[in-house]
Amino acid sequence: MKLNFFFQNGKPKALTFSYDDGIFYDKQLISIFDKYGMKGTFNLNSGMLGQGKRLPESEIRETYKNHEVACHGLNHETLPKLAKLSAVEEMLEDRKNLERITGKIVRGMAYAYGARSEDTQKLLKQLGFIYARRTGMNGFGLPDDFLEWIPTCHHNNELLYKGDQFLAAKNKLALMFVWGHSYEFNNQDNWSLMEEFCAKMANKEDIWYATNSEICEYLLATKEIVTSADCRIIHNPTALTLWGEWDGEAFQIAPGETLQK
Repeated sequence: MKLNFFFQNGKPKALTFSYDDGIFYDKQLISIFDKYGMKGTFNLNSGMLGQGKRLPESEIRETYKNHEVACHGLNHETLPKLAKLSAVEEMLEDRKNLERITGKIVRGMAYAYGARSEDTQKLLKQLGFIYARRTGMNGFGLPDDFLEWIPTCHHNNELLYKGDQFLAAKNKLALMFVWGHSYEFNNQDNWSLMEEFCAKMANKEDIWYATNSEICEYLLATKEIVTSADCRIIHNPTALTLWGEWDGEAFQIAPGETLQK
């Protein structure tokens, strides 16, 4: 007996975005995401809100209401360079502030400057974070460690070409993860790039459009499935409905449900 999982609603692919710093150009990016049904995660420095081109606290809840807000460090500090207590404050106070501002639980982070260490990751786990995004480029595979989550590409790294590859991919659980900063579109006068990409990706029956945390929580839930030794009985102890393929047949299993062949 063989058990494999799909993404939510049985979809084999997922698309997500991660954008940093909370600059007011996020509003224009969000208008594109909302137009095409995309879901994004926006990583904010709560100690710097309202400074320069950063959005003020008063606009955060409304601006990001359809998307996820995650941490980026209280003051955008390089975490491995900080003393332990300073690193804790940089992460934990950012989380507390953003939860107060948004009224939602915050469990994700993007490393400022992409900098992290083993000690940083241990602290994040102890502070209740379930994922942290690095910089860099990866393929369409899933992360081995969500505290070392490497995206597929920055939006300036052959985005449309990689989008075509993603659409053509036949592997199950293919994940495309795009990251960047919204001000880069303005600086480089290439807003049309994201508009074209989102139009190309929109309304696909085989793609789950989700935030970083939604994908992380779902995939972590699949790891919690309990099976009998021969895999003829499966039990879902999590709070999420899960979808997959069991001995060649599609199935879904509700929270607390047990299925048997």
